[in-house]
Amino acid sequence: MLHRYKPAIFLILILFTVPMDAQQLPVYSQYTFNKFLLNPATAGSDGYTTISLVAREQWLGFKGTPKIHSLTMDSRLLRNSFISKNASVRKKKRLSSRSGRVGWAAHVFNDHSGPLDRTGVEGTYAYHIPLYQGQVSFGLSGVFYQFRLNKDKVELGDEEMDPLLDGLKGTLYIPDANFGVFYTSEGIFGGISVMQIFQSSIHFGDDNGSDYRLKRNYNLMGGYYYDINSVFAIEPSLLVKVPSSSGAQLDLTAKLYYKTNYWAGLSYRTGNAMVVFFGVRFDRYFAGFGFDYNFSPIGRQTYGSYEFMAAIKFGDTARRYRWLNTY
Repeated sequence: MLHRYKPAIFLILILFTVPMDAQQLPVYSQYTFNKFLLNPATAGSDGYTTISLVAREQWLGFKGTPKIHSLTMDSRLLRNSFISKNASVRKKKRLSSRSGRVGWAAHVFNDHSGPLDRTGVEGTYAYHIPLYQGQVSFGLSGVFYQFRLNKDKVELGDEEMDPLLDGLKGTLYIPDANFGVFYTSEGIFGGISVMQIFQSSIHFGDDNGSDYRLKRNYNLMGGYYYDINSVFAIEPSLLVKVPSSSGAQLDLTAKLYYKTNYWAGLSYRTGNAMVVFFGVRFDRYFAGFGFDYNFSPIGRQTYGSYEFMAAIKFGDTARRYRWLNTY
């Protein structure tokens, strides 16, 4: 029966999946604040246990615009000294330590756009290898999505199209995976990642006309941290996002640090968007705020996009590597 409504189905899918087509994955303006959101290889790379929170709302002023909430925890299995334990009265067993190279992360998130919600959980394994004065990291994530369509929020304005909604599934469960490689040293960081590797298929309806597929996304990130003097430092960086479903997007960013406890920056994103952001650190606590202004026609009709990030770090092992302790 749904074949009669295929044109309408495709129209609805386009409207519902704005954040999943040209922008299937969330856009993060402060991408250097939590690099794990773009590359799983960074999980545990700094040796700390870090809990990070992200909240973002796009195109404030429009109803049903994308809203993103994300909570991440990552850590590293650090090296222990050798431990001797009594296996018996006569024999001692010497247990080897953990290698100190394994990182892990847990990530829960929710993207909301109009009547469509995407909720997900992500588990990550990372491996870090010392290389000269830095380290190279590899990370693999398994992701499990729940897509939920709230039919009560859909207004078609035509009673004859009600069967269309009746034939659409309200909740879908989709698996996928991400992979990344990342390098960090005292002044340089960079890496590449592949997101949504499986390009999982989503069947919104009961026939092939309502089939939709997640598209593979590639991220290339790099930056350089430079001390101007004992007070100020600068960090230029770039991010190239290449969705297989659309053209590449480039973010060029310059961040200025003051005494490592305060920072402010400016980004330009192709597609006529400008981002201003700033942040502060107090002991182990970090917070950042960003504002996006889009110069496109839709941007001139909104109050812009807002993004808040916060983090807390536990453990001081990484202070042996001073260059790792930066945002």
